[in-house]
Amino acid sequence: MEEVDRILIHSLRQAGTDIDEDVQSVKQFTSELIVEAVVKCLRVIDPALGNGLSHLLPPGMSARFRLGMSLAQACQDVGFKGEIGYQTFLYSSEPEIRSLFMFLVEKLPRESAEALDQPAGKSALLQRAIAAQIKVQLSVPWLPLSCRLPIHRKTQVHHHAYILKSRAKAYMQNSTFEIHLEYRSRKKARLQKRIEEQLRAAAQPRPDTHGATRSTSDLAELLQSFGGASTGGDVLTKGTRFTHTEKFTFTQVPQMAAAASALPSSHQSEEDLKAQQEAELSALQQQLQQLSVQMDEVGGDIKQLTVSIQQVMTKKRKRILVEASSKRVVHLASQWEKHRVPLIDEHRRLKELCSNRESESSRKLSEIKDLHDKIRQSAEEAKKKESLHKQLQTEYETLSKDVSRSAYTMRILEIVGNIKKQKEEITKILSDTKELQKEINSLTGKLDRTFAVTDELVFKDAKKDESVRKSYKYLAALHENCTQLIQTIEDTGTIMREIRDLEEQIETENGKRTVSNLEKILEDYKAIRQENSALAEKIREG
Repeated sequence: MEEVDRILIHSLRQAGTDIDEDVQSVKQFTSELIVEAVVKCLRVIDPALGNGLSHLLPPGMSARFRLGMSLAQACQDVGFKGEIGYQTFLYSSEPEIRSLFMFLVEKLPRESAEALDQPAGKSALLQRAIAAQIKVQLSVPWLPLSCRLPIHRKTQVHHHAYILKSRAKAYMQNSTFEIHLEYRSRKKARLQKRIEEQLRAAAQPRPDTHGATRSTSDLAELLQSFGGASTGGDVLTKGTRFTHTEKFTFTQVPQMAAAASALPSSHQSEEDLKAQQEAELSALQQQLQQLSVQMDEVGGDIKQLTVSIQQVMTKKRKRILVEASSKRVVHLASQWEKHRVPLIDEHRRLKELCSNRESESSRKLSEIKDLHDKIRQSAEEAKKKESLHKQLQTEYETLSKDVSRSAYTMRILEIVGNIKKQKEEITKILSDTKELQKEINSLTGKLDRTFAVTDELVFKDAKKDESVRKSYKYLAALHENCTQLIQTIEDTGTIMREIRDLEEQIETENGKRTVSNLEKILEDYKAIRQENSALAEKIREG
């Protein structure tokens, strides 16, 4: 058991338990050390289960009992099948603690088992924690730009489509604007030419009144054709420059006749003639002012007509421009549909090719990651083996050189030979025991048969001879005594076996430290009573 205890203590130290160098056996473990070792092992086996447990034994008895029950439940959750309770930790026995520690050490993960070969101590634990943290940070692989996935191809396709649409729209706007300018210039030239012709025709002198009226009506019809019937009517009602000229021309003849009839005779005085001329001059000036006012009104009417004509022409140009634009849009839409179908097919083909390349690149990336992980693991294993080699080399150098390896080999071979001899002796003893049991069984059967034959023969002669009758009685007594003797020997063997079992039980009970545990239980009982009395006093005071 000493070798087993040394292995267990070494494993517990590697798990993080602070065990003194003086402790060489599980028998020397205290309750505090047992609790600390179990909690540290549970934290290594299952961190979620062990982190919620304290590795320090609390001072209060009730808290100790609760901690013991929690530890027992945690060990059962991990998979311990033996009997365990709070007494296992508070009132421990050597076999129970040894079996529990053996189970926990076997449950330690492989990394912890590999860590057993590494040096113990706070510095070594700190270095291992730093190495684990660096390993976690390096778990995310770094990839160069050339190995990254082309995730922006879709946005590039949308950008090209947007450029095509914007260019088509700009082309349509430019073509529509050019058509509009061309149509406007041609319409303006045609309208100016027509107006000039009509004005020239209207400005020519007419020999009679009918000609003047006709020119005025032609101009009115022209204005009506541009501005509509309502506009022409309004112009004629207001009066134009031509109508005023006509009125002025054809009203002068009767006025001059009246003036000629009203002229005085030669015998009138010059003063009357002068006054009459001044009156006529003032009348003519008034008429001139009226004509100038009418001319201004006619100019305003002409401006209004020009504006209305421009509006009408603008509406017509817009209507024609809209129709041409709609036709051009329809034509461009048909052309775009012709070009759109092959572009969509090409886009789908490129998209499928891109997805295939992405899947292939992702597969290659996963393979690269696996290779990196394998390389990292191989490097870590190589480092571990190098550190282990260095440690073993240092241990080998620290060992004493006076004892050679052959001596250890010879000692091991001697131990193996002794084990073989013991095994052979045990096998021989077992075979001898079996043969002896067979002989005993055969002798017992032979004795029973011999006694039966002798009993039958002697019983026949006992009826005739008195001495033979006595011999028969002695024979029966001898057989009974021999049977009792055999039974006594068997009972003695059974008692000896029971004695050995009891001695082993006594040794086991002595190993369980029953007396010390009973004393400890009494002390804990007294402490619990004191705590209960203190709590009762607090309740009474409260």
